[in-house]
Amino acid sequence: MVHVQLINWSVQLRRSGSRQAVRLSAGAVCVCPDFAAQVPEFDADMARLIASGAVKGCLPARTRERCWSRFRVPVKGGLIVRNILEGHTGRTCGLRVGGSIDARKNLFERLKVASQYILPKRGLTAFAGRVAEAERGKLTTRLIGWFAGKYAVDMSEAQNPDISSYNSFNAFFTRPLKAGARPITTADFACPVDGAISQLGTIDDHRILQAKGHFFTTTELLGGDAALAAKFRNGSFANLYLSPRDYHRLHMPCDGRLTEMIYVPGSLFSVNPATARGVPNLFARNERVICMFESPEHGTFAMVLVGATIVGSMATVWHGVVKPKPANQITRWTYADENITLEKGEEMGRFLLGSTIVMLFPQHSIAFSADWAPERLVRLGETMGERPRL
Repeated sequence: MVHVQLINWSVQLRRSGSRQAVRLSAGAVCVCPDFAAQVPEFDADMARLIASGAVKGCLPARTRERCWSRFRVPVKGGLIVRNILEGHTGRTCGLRVGGSIDARKNLFERLKVASQYILPKRGLTAFAGRVAEAERGKLTTRLIGWFAGKYAVDMSEAQNPDISSYNSFNAFFTRPLKAGARPITTADFACPVDGAISQLGTIDDHRILQAKGHFFTTTELLGGDAALAAKFRNGSFANLYLSPRDYHRLHMPCDGRLTEMIYVPGSLFSVNPATARGVPNLFARNERVICMFESPEHGTFAMVLVGATIVGSMATVWHGVVKPKPANQITRWTYADENITLEKGEEMGRFLLGSTIVMLFPQHSIAFSADWAPERLVRLGETMGERPRL
């Protein structure tokens, strides 16, 4: 039996002053068949699992009232999945889930992804940004020590391996590496980050593979600019995910001259592999910074920095932190009259917490290395590919 803890179940809505609130209904089942209708974007496969009765359970009346008195919260779509703890047996409820281990893992993954539609992602991110910037002495050192231990961060590669010397979490998170820690390949294209390959390959006309069954278009990714997207028709792409333990500075895959930078506002879903499998158009719906370059050898290429939940901000070496005002509209900067040129392996930007970078290349400009495949771990400076010899 697998136990999980959920705070809100089958619910009915009521008005509490000027806000919408949740009331647990009498005899409520833990997860009800009309869940998908209450959260419209919820995955259809998950809805079928729930409708089939694979998830069962109910709350005692006393527990329902206790939950209501403690968790009066605004909701969207009539339901909140507050917390999911695999392997936890709590007083709130024991929830029995049928099916194989793989089916149960799939169920929990989908519930976790579904909760992101409702969580206050921007508020959480703003709070995390304030915490990361704070200089709190011993408290900051304890936070860094906890994080380094939890995610097995290898500090031996850092230019400064002493965690007590960092005055803020951001300073630790964007720490530079030792000289020579990441030698840069002599191949035409170098991997720009430490991370893992989410997906890569050929752009199908204008479609990019996000995960099995999920695609987004170059036009959507590039903020609706069809003319810019046309440069990458039938080209190549690579989506690289940076986990919390990785080095978070971004470097150039090849020599390039900066021509334009575009900020596209959006949501802040997590960009981890589970969310990439569960949220359609993830990289084209999240906040992002598009950096356009021209290479004398390889033509136009794009590096798209994708924001995420808890990612405080994104920064580039030529602009600093990218936070335009107003922040709810597309903002463009052009650099045609400036000579901002970066060499292969040179730093171009950084994330202030883990995220994803999407790279776009024109047709016939890159042949990815044979050993590059989805889920493979990659390191900054290793060979990413060569220019095809036509």
